[in-house]
Amino acid sequence: MYIIAGLGNPEKKYDGTRHNAGFEAADRLSERLGIRLSDRKFNAVCGTGQIGGEKVLVLKPLTYMNRSGESLRAAADYYKVDPSHIIILYDDINFPCGRLRVRPQGSAGGHNGIKSIIGMLGTEGFPRIRIGVGGLSEHEDLISHVLGHFSKTDKPLMEEAYEAAAQAAELIVTEGCEAAMNRFNGWSATCTTP
Repeated sequence: MYIIAGLGNPEKKYDGTRHNAGFEAADRLSERLGIRLSDRKFNAVCGTGQIGGEKVLVLKPLTYMNRSGESLRAAADYYKVDPSHIIILYDDINFPCGRLRVRPQGSAGGHNGIKSIIGMLGTEGFPRIRIGVGGLSEHEDLISHVLGHFSKTDKPLMEEAYEAAAQAAELIVTEGCEAAMNRFNGWSATCTTP
Protein backbone atom coordinates (compact mmCIF):
# COMPACT_ATOMS: atom_id res chain seq x y z
CA MET A 1 0.00 0.00 0.00
CA TYR A 2 1.02 3.61 -0.66
CA ILE A 3 0.01 6.89 0.92
CA ILE A 4 0.14 9.84 -1.48
CA ALA A 5 -0.23 13.16 0.34
CA GLY A 6 -0.59 16.64 -1.11
CA LEU A 7 0.39 19.43 1.26
CA GLY A 8 -1.44 22.71 1.75
CA ASN A 9 -3.61 24.79 4.07
CA PRO A 10 -7.29 23.90 4.48
CA GLU A 11 -9.13 27.23 4.64
CA LYS A 12 -10.93 28.60 1.56
CA LYS A 13 -8.76 31.73 1.58
CA TYR A 14 -5.73 29.55 0.74
CA ASP A 15 -7.30 28.00 -2.38
CA GLY A 16 -5.12 28.64 -5.41
CA THR A 17 -2.11 29.89 -3.43
CA ARG A 18 1.45 28.72 -4.11
CA HIS A 19 1.58 26.85 -0.80
CA ASN A 20 -1.42 24.76 -1.86
CA ALA A 21 0.21 23.31 -4.97
CA GLY A 22 0.33 19.92 -3.24
CA PHE A 23 -3.41 20.00 -2.56
CA GLU A 24 -4.04 20.81 -6.24
CA ALA A 25 -1.84 17.92 -7.43
CA ALA A 26 -3.59 15.52 -5.01
CA ASP A 27 -6.94 16.66 -6.42
CA ARG A 28 -5.73 15.94 -9.98
CA LEU A 29 -4.50 12.52 -8.90
CA SER A 30 -7.79 11.64 -7.22
CA GLU A 31 -9.69 12.76 -10.35
CA ARG A 32 -7.43 10.60 -12.56
CA LEU A 33 -8.03 7.59 -10.31
CA GLY A 34 -11.73 8.18 -9.69
CA ILE A 35 -11.14 8.52 -5.95
CA ARG A 36 -13.54 10.69 -3.96
CA LEU A 37 -11.72 12.60 -1.23
CA SER A 38 -14.72 12.45 1.05
CA ASP A 39 -13.47 10.55 4.11
CA ARG A 40 -12.35 12.53 7.17
CA LYS A 41 -9.71 10.54 9.01
CA PHE A 42 -6.23 11.18 10.37
CA ASN A 43 -7.04 14.91 10.60
CA ALA A 44 -7.24 14.93 6.80
CA VAL A 45 -9.60 14.51 3.87
CA CYS A 46 -8.79 11.32 2.05
CA GLY A 47 -9.96 8.48 -0.13
CA THR A 48 -8.69 5.07 -1.22
CA GLY A 49 -8.29 3.53 -4.65
CA GLN A 50 -5.85 1.57 -6.79
CA ILE A 51 -2.86 2.26 -8.99
CA GLY A 52 -1.75 -0.75 -11.02
CA GLY A 53 -3.30 -3.18 -8.56
CA GLU A 54 -1.68 -1.46 -5.55
CA LYS A 55 -3.96 0.04 -2.90
CA VAL A 56 -3.39 3.79 -2.39
CA LEU A 57 -4.65 6.35 0.09
CA VAL A 58 -4.74 9.88 -1.33
CA LEU A 59 -4.60 12.31 1.57
CA LYS A 60 -4.79 16.08 2.15
CA PRO A 61 -3.86 16.98 5.76
CA LEU A 62 -6.13 19.52 7.45
CA THR A 63 -3.50 20.34 10.09
CA TYR A 64 -2.11 23.37 8.21
CA MET A 65 1.22 23.11 6.46
CA ASN A 66 3.53 23.33 9.47
CA ARG A 67 1.93 20.31 11.18
CA SER A 68 1.47 18.06 8.13
CA GLY A 69 3.51 15.30 9.77
CA GLU A 70 0.85 14.67 12.41
CA SER A 71 -1.65 13.55 9.79
CA LEU A 72 0.91 11.48 7.87
CA ARG A 73 2.10 9.73 11.01
CA ALA A 74 -1.47 8.81 12.02
CA ALA A 75 -2.24 7.37 8.56
CA ALA A 76 1.09 5.53 8.34
CA ASP A 77 0.61 3.99 11.79
CA TYR A 78 -2.96 2.93 11.02
CA TYR A 79 -2.10 1.24 7.72
CA LYS A 80 1.42 0.16 8.80
CA VAL A 81 2.94 1.85 5.74
CA ASP A 82 6.71 2.15 5.51
CA PRO A 83 7.99 5.70 4.82
CA SER A 84 9.40 4.47 1.48
CA HIS A 85 5.74 4.03 0.42
CA ILE A 86 4.71 7.56 1.41
CA ILE A 87 4.81 10.01 -1.53
CA ILE A 88 4.58 13.74 -0.79
CA LEU A 89 3.45 16.37 -3.32
CA TYR A 90 4.39 19.93 -2.37
CA ASP A 91 5.34 23.43 -3.50
CA ASP A 92 8.94 24.54 -4.02
CA ILE A 93 10.02 28.17 -4.43
CA ASN A 94 13.46 27.11 -5.69
CA PHE A 95 12.04 26.18 -9.09
CA PRO A 96 10.21 28.26 -11.68
CA CYS A 97 6.46 27.83 -12.04
CA GLY A 98 5.62 24.51 -13.62
CA ARG A 99 8.97 22.71 -13.08
CA LEU A 100 8.99 19.31 -11.32
CA ARG A 101 11.68 17.50 -9.33
CA VAL A 102 11.28 13.94 -8.03
CA ARG A 103 13.48 12.62 -5.21
CA PRO A 104 13.49 9.31 -3.28
CA GLN A 105 14.52 11.08 -0.05
CA GLY A 106 16.27 14.20 1.24
CA SER A 107 16.27 17.05 3.70
CA ALA A 108 13.43 19.51 4.24
CA GLY A 109 15.27 22.24 2.35
CA GLY A 110 13.59 24.87 4.51
CA HIS A 111 10.04 23.64 3.76
CA ASN A 112 8.08 23.53 7.03
CA GLY A 113 5.62 20.88 5.87
CA ILE A 114 8.45 18.51 4.97
CA LYS A 115 10.25 19.39 8.21
CA SER A 116 7.13 18.34 10.14
CA ILE A 117 6.86 15.05 8.22
CA ILE A 118 10.55 14.22 8.77
CA GLY A 119 10.11 14.98 12.47
CA MET A 120 7.00 12.82 12.85
CA LEU A 121 8.20 9.90 10.73
CA GLY A 122 11.74 10.05 12.11
CA THR A 123 13.30 9.74 8.65
CA GLU A 124 14.06 11.65 5.45
CA GLY A 125 13.56 8.41 3.50
CA PHE A 126 10.29 9.03 1.69
CA PRO A 127 9.75 9.95 -1.99
CA ARG A 128 8.65 13.46 -2.82
CA ILE A 129 7.54 15.41 -5.86
CA ARG A 130 8.47 19.07 -5.70
CA ILE A 131 6.30 21.41 -7.76
CA GLY A 132 7.95 24.68 -8.75
CA VAL A 133 5.89 27.73 -7.82
CA GLY A 134 8.42 30.45 -8.71
CA GLY A 135 10.85 32.35 -6.52
CA LEU A 136 10.53 35.53 -4.53
CA SER A 137 10.70 38.90 -6.20
CA GLU A 138 13.23 41.40 -4.88
CA HIS A 139 10.84 43.19 -2.48
CA GLU A 140 8.72 40.22 -1.41
CA ASP A 141 8.82 38.28 1.86
CA LEU A 142 8.51 34.49 1.98
CA ILE A 143 5.11 34.31 3.72
CA SER A 144 3.47 36.78 1.33
CA HIS A 145 4.93 34.87 -1.60
CA VAL A 146 3.85 31.34 -0.64
CA LEU A 147 0.41 32.53 0.47
CA GLY A 148 0.03 34.61 -2.70
CA HIS A 149 -1.84 33.60 -5.85
CA PHE A 150 -0.44 32.80 -9.26
CA SER A 151 -0.47 35.37 -12.04
CA LYS A 152 -2.75 34.93 -15.04
CA THR A 153 0.30 33.83 -17.04
CA ASP A 154 1.45 31.27 -14.46
CA LYS A 155 -1.94 29.61 -13.83
CA PRO A 156 -1.95 27.48 -17.02
CA LEU A 157 1.65 26.41 -16.33
CA MET A 158 0.59 25.25 -12.90
CA GLU A 159 -2.41 23.35 -14.25
CA GLU A 160 -0.03 21.37 -16.47
CA ALA A 161 2.34 20.84 -13.54
CA TYR A 162 -0.41 19.47 -11.26
CA GLU A 163 -1.37 16.94 -13.92
CA ALA A 164 2.28 15.94 -14.47
CA ALA A 165 2.86 15.62 -10.71
CA ALA A 166 -0.14 13.27 -10.50
CA GLN A 167 1.36 11.19 -13.33
CA ALA A 168 4.73 11.14 -11.55
CA ALA A 169 3.08 9.83 -8.37
CA GLU A 170 1.40 7.06 -10.36
CA LEU A 171 4.74 6.16 -11.96
CA ILE A 172 6.46 5.91 -8.57
CA VAL A 173 3.83 3.36 -7.52
CA THR A 174 3.91 1.30 -10.74
CA GLU A 175 7.58 1.49 -11.77
CA GLY A 176 9.51 3.03 -8.88
CA CYS A 177 11.08 6.35 -7.99
CA GLU A 178 13.95 6.04 -10.45
CA ALA A 179 11.56 5.71 -13.40
CA ALA A 180 9.68 8.81 -12.23
CA MET A 181 12.96 10.71 -11.80
CA ASN A 182 14.10 9.76 -15.30
CA ARG A 183 10.84 10.92 -16.83
CA PHE A 184 9.99 14.01 -14.78
CA ASN A 185 13.18 15.57 -13.37
CA GLY A 186 13.70 18.76 -15.31
CA TRP A 187 10.19 18.51 -16.78
CA SER A 188 8.62 21.94 -17.28
CA ALA A 189 5.15 23.02 -18.28
CA THR A 190 5.09 24.42 -21.81
CA CYS A 191 1.74 26.18 -21.97
CA THR A 192 2.16 29.82 -22.96
CA THR A 193 -1.49 30.80 -23.30
CA PRO A 194 -2.56 33.24 -20.56
